[in-house]
Amino acid sequence: MKLSDTRAIITGGVSGLGLAVARHLVGQGAKVALFDVNADKGAESIAELGESNARFFATDVSDEALVVENVAGAREFLGGLNVAVNCAGILGAGRVLGRDGPMPLSRFQSTVMVNLVGSFNVAKAAADLMQGNEPGIDGERGVIVNTASVAAYEGQIGQAAYSASKGGVVAMTLPMARELSRFGIRVMTIAPGVFWTPMVDGMPEAVQQSLAATIPFPSRLGQPEEFADLVAYILGNTYLNGETIRLDGATRLAPK
Repeated sequence: MKLSDTRAIITGGVSGLGLAVARHLVGQGAKVALFDVNADKGAESIAELGESNARFFATDVSDEALVVENVAGAREFLGGLNVAVNCAGILGAGRVLGRDGPMPLSRFQSTVMVNLVGSFNVAKAAADLMQGNEPGIDGERGVIVNTASVAAYEGQIGQAAYSASKGGVVAMTLPMARELSRFGIRVMTIAPGVFWTPMVDGMPEAVQQSLAATIPFPSRLGQPEEFADLVAYILGNTYLNGETIRLDGATRLAPK
C-alpha cells in the first residue's frame, strides 16, 4: 500500500503514539480520521494537520454503536477506508491486593474494555467496510495495526489489568489475521517498550533517567516517531501479517 493512498482511522490519535502516526501519514499525503475522547486536543491536532487532511471524531472505542457510526463517517470524510491503527489505551494501574484491599473489579473491567475490547470493536467495524474495497497489490483491501505492549509478556507488579488487556491484543492478532485473509485484510500488532509519551513527560527527571537506564540499546526511551515509522513500514510491506513486533530496544521489564 502506498502511503499517499492511505485512508486511515487512528484511535488515540490526538496525542502520543497515535498523533505521531497521524503526522507521519499526513506528511506522506494520506488522510486520517482521529478517534479520541479529548475534544480539546482533537481541535489542536486538526489545526496542526489541516482540515482537508484530518478530522476529529469524539469516540469512546468501547461503545459499539458509536464506533460503527463514526467509522462510517470517517470513511465518508476520507473518501474510502483502508487502514485502522488502534493506539487508544489506558494504564489501569493497581495491585490485585492493594493497601486499601482488593482492586475494584470496575478498574480491571474498564482497562480491558478500552485496551482489548476497544481494539476489537474498531477492528471489526473497519474490516466490515474494508471488505468492499477494490483489491490492490496481492489482493490487499486493508490493514489493521493494533498496539499491545511489552507488558503483555513481562507484566510488572501493579499491571495485572494492563498486561491482561495487552496480552489479549497479542493473542487475537493471528486468529484475526487468519480469518480476515479471505477478504485481503492484514492484521498486525506492535508491542512498544517504554516510549516518550505525555504520561512519561510528566514524570520526574530522575524517574525518566531510571527508565532509560533499563533499556539495553539504545539506552533511551523510544520516540513516537519510531513507532510511526514501523506503522508506515507495515503498511507498505504486504507480506507482514498475523505477527506482533516488539519495538523496545531489547528491554525486558523487571518485576517492579
